[in-house]
Amino acid sequence: MGSTDPTWRIDITALNGSDYILTTSCNPTKFTLNFLIIIVALIGVAGNAVVLWLLGLRRNAFSVYILNLAGADFLFLCVNIGHSIQVIISIFHPISISRFFNVLLNFAYLAGLSMLSAISTERCLSALLPIWYRCRRPRHTSTAMCALLWTLSLILSILQGEACGNLFNGFAHGWCKKLDHITFAWLIVLFVVLSGSSLALMIRVFCGSHRIPVTRLYVTIALTVLVFLLFGLSYGIYWFFLDWNDDIYSFFPCSLFEISAFLSCVNSCANPIIYFLVGSIRHCRFQCQTLKVFLQRALQDTPEEEESAERASSGKSGELETV
Repeated sequence: MGSTDPTWRIDITALNGSDYILTTSCNPTKFTLNFLIIIVALIGVAGNAVVLWLLGLRRNAFSVYILNLAGADFLFLCVNIGHSIQVIISIFHPISISRFFNVLLNFAYLAGLSMLSAISTERCLSALLPIWYRCRRPRHTSTAMCALLWTLSLILSILQGEACGNLFNGFAHGWCKKLDHITFAWLIVLFVVLSGSSLALMIRVFCGSHRIPVTRLYVTIALTVLVFLLFGLSYGIYWFFLDWNDDIYSFFPCSLFEISAFLSCVNSCANPIIYFLVGSIRHCRFQCQTLKVFLQRALQDTPEEEESAERASSGKSGELETV
């Protein structure tokens, strides 16, 4: 039986719209990585669902961003579950992988990165311009910004998917490259804003004569950004740097997308863990309380000393009233 016989290969549509060949030698690697993606994604879906449920009841300026970030992570993980299930099925029964997953994955990834950049920028503005932030910042800035970022991410993903033939018939091939460049430029802008605001906030906290105290909210944002740079950035690198170069598949013939998807799923799964971990630690020990309290503490923007003083004063006043 020749190597070109359909029994020995499965034609699958890559996420950038081009076709590549999945040989049977890739099946164990594909199966293992996609199985791990499903496991991690299921854990992340449960964690982000809890965050969505808890933050849907009580919101403030920063919790709106966290709520929308959890929604983007939830969508990204669900789409990865569906894609991985189709890949596993295709190993045993040759089928064509839906190109529509490309649009949904890009949409969720763009939205998540946009929300994270907005969170870091807003926290940086609140630290650098505290008077303006408290007195003159429009009340519904967070909601309007999130709606704008969702809309922009959706438009870019749909246009890029349609131009590259991932939705319907698609435009001319030249539009695919143009929209790839536009989306790539937007990703660069988001990454620069995220890195710049995080660096400015770090300098404001640790350097200078007017340093601001470290709060739980700052720790939450810092850890979330760090985890994204370590894990979540891999999908963007694959999408625009590696996937444009066909020679890269000679080094990673089987698992290039799966590795980037798995790392990005780890990032989306880690965000709820960061929230509850930061909220549960108090004075170097863990306290057994509800998840709602942990999440509220993770978004707390007051120093630990002030919180302790407020609780102590409220406790004393309660004792006096009892007496």
